[in-house]
Amino acid sequence: MVIFVFLKKIMMSTGILIFLLAAGIITGNDSKAKDLCGKRPRNIVLMIGDGMGLAQIYAGMTANHGHLNIERFKYTGLAKTWSATDYITDSGASGTAMATGQKTYNNAIGVGTDSLPCRSILEYAEDNGLFTGLIATSSIVHATPASFIAHQKHRNMYESIATDLVNSGIDVFIGGGRNYFEKRSDSINLTDSLIIRDYQIAYDTNELKMCKPGKIAAMLANNHLPSISEGRGNMFSLALDKAIGILSENNKGFFLMAEGSQIDWACHANDTNNIILELLDFDKAVGKALDFAARDKNTLVIVTADHETSGLALTNGDFQKGWVEMRFASHQHSGIPVPVFAYGPGAESFSGFYENTDIFQKMMQLFGFIH
Repeated sequence: MVIFVFLKKIMMSTGILIFLLAAGIITGNDSKAKDLCGKRPRNIVLMIGDGMGLAQIYAGMTANHGHLNIERFKYTGLAKTWSATDYITDSGASGTAMATGQKTYNNAIGVGTDSLPCRSILEYAEDNGLFTGLIATSSIVHATPASFIAHQKHRNMYESIATDLVNSGIDVFIGGGRNYFEKRSDSINLTDSLIIRDYQIAYDTNELKMCKPGKIAAMLANNHLPSISEGRGNMFSLALDKAIGILSENNKGFFLMAEGSQIDWACHANDTNNIILELLDFDKAVGKALDFAARDKNTLVIVTADHETSGLALTNGDFQKGWVEMRFASHQHSGIPVPVFAYGPGAESFSGFYENTDIFQKMMQLFGFIH
């Protein structure tokens, strides 16, 4: 009764505005997010900004004159990043936690503390007939992407990780790391194995653009891709668009993990300029994913980090000038919890404060997978 009287007073004073809102002529920024809540997603896009904490995000926002695509998320949580062996995690342990729901030792790739394989959300997606994909601005066999597709005792076992990837059945992978497929210590050329498995091979972004629907193996650098400041260009956004276009051909749905790898490297170097450039490149790709989700209405987009790097603090800044002053606690990872942003069907379940392993559990529940 109290609510009814309150609304009646509002309608009497702002009747035209209420009518327009009810008719859908004027909409708030969160209207699409509200429309998508309460349903299960057909697709999940998990985007990981390696080393990206709130300070890195706000630095990018300041440099971009106060706005980022990340602001479009209406549901936010916080994830704890500790590993099974250390207060400060590495990317192998944190990637494995998100990919498999298991805390493990630092440097592990898709295995538990007993070094036995743990199935990942990507592998469960394949088991259930979904298309799957991985994107990274590092080598594709680097720790975070490897955690979703490989099972090795140590993150530096790059050739073994590449073999796992070839044998996985993944539909699309885009990143660096060509040498681990073609210039190996065992003299085996894994690209031949990919071709036999009907993958289209791309060695640069122009070849990637030319790929038709079907499986894609894009190895765009011998090892890691260059940074934005070194000329990487729009590779990340282009790769995301291409992967989503291919994977969305499956009516059953898809799972895609896309990592902005080099935010972390800029933080390790305490390089303020590259932190901002890599963060803004990541955010641009986030915008692409959100645009697709808004059109599709069956896609959940999750943005988070594997850990924070450098203990970054912002000590001054100016939104109008796009200027920010940074201070660093270290050149290493920190134990600071990381943000989790979600948009789309099931996004509300990512609110709160939880373990990074819960990201796997929530995705499994939303997909309806049993494990």
